[in-house]
Amino acid sequence: MNKTILQHGRLLPSLEAALAGEFDIHPLWAESDPQAFLARHGGRFAGLVTSAQVGADAALMRALPSLKVISSFGVGFDKIDVDAARSLGIRVSNTPDVLNDCVADLTLGLIIDAARGLSAADRFVRRGEWQQGRFRLATRVTGKRLGIVGLGRIGRAVAKRAAGFDMEIRYTNSRPAENAPHEFMPALRDLAAWADFLVVTVAGGAGTHKLISADILSALGSKGFLINVSRGTVVDEEALVRALATGGIAGAGLDVFVDEPNVPPALLELDNVVLLPHIASGTHETRQAMADLVLQNLRGYFNEGALVTPVA
Repeated sequence: MNKTILQHGRLLPSLEAALAGEFDIHPLWAESDPQAFLARHGGRFAGLVTSAQVGADAALMRALPSLKVISSFGVGFDKIDVDAARSLGIRVSNTPDVLNDCVADLTLGLIIDAARGLSAADRFVRRGEWQQGRFRLATRVTGKRLGIVGLGRIGRAVAKRAAGFDMEIRYTNSRPAENAPHEFMPALRDLAAWADFLVVTVAGGAGTHKLISADILSALGSKGFLINVSRGTVVDEEALVRALATGGIAGAGLDVFVDEPNVPPALLELDNVVLLPHIASGTHETRQAMADLVLQNLRGYFNEGALVTPVA
């Protein structure tokens, strides 16, 4: 069987080495003219390895007429044209579950930081302002109301941790989650109005584009906090900037942005928002587990014709 793999975008060095040791792999990112290369050699490749950040569009798939499988490093697949893959008979896999714990850990960190002002307090000390007076009072986390937008694998892991802070938990989904012990609220606006902290763990893509709108932020209100660890596109970023700047909401913790790595300059000037460089799954342990799963999916397809974690 043809096991020639095209690599679209850089990956972990250890994963790149493992791929090179096991497959006939070619890095598309190393080509000075990728389109010309694909025009000449696109028919060679049976597999494509990419990442959630880079993805694979329909044009790339059509440029690879022998393509049978895509193995993506990351849980999100909104940058992979899954419908095109299905129509072309291409199997797609991602790396779910292995990153749930680290993403949920970081989510709780963002909740605490946004509410208690840890990063802001650190800046306060470094600027030498402690000598002039005390840092502002902050907001308690324990016992507060947590609304989760998207009670999937990561959302459930967040809820499990939040329970340790005696938080009251409710959620919204497209439909009630199976075996969920928390109250389901079908209307996102109602959940936002109820919550002290609104945590976004829903998948990205066209169906959730700007789901967190100006109206939802208004419902969250001047004492509410927004935490986003999903995709930047899920939040209306301009509306969020306005809400933070005018006191429409109390604060935010953001790991994702619309145009990464570019962060809106207005956010950089605000002290009531925690800004992280998309690091929710960024631990040695989780990234290695993700790399292992990329390899397992390729092996499963080429050796047994089955993916371990199929998307399509």
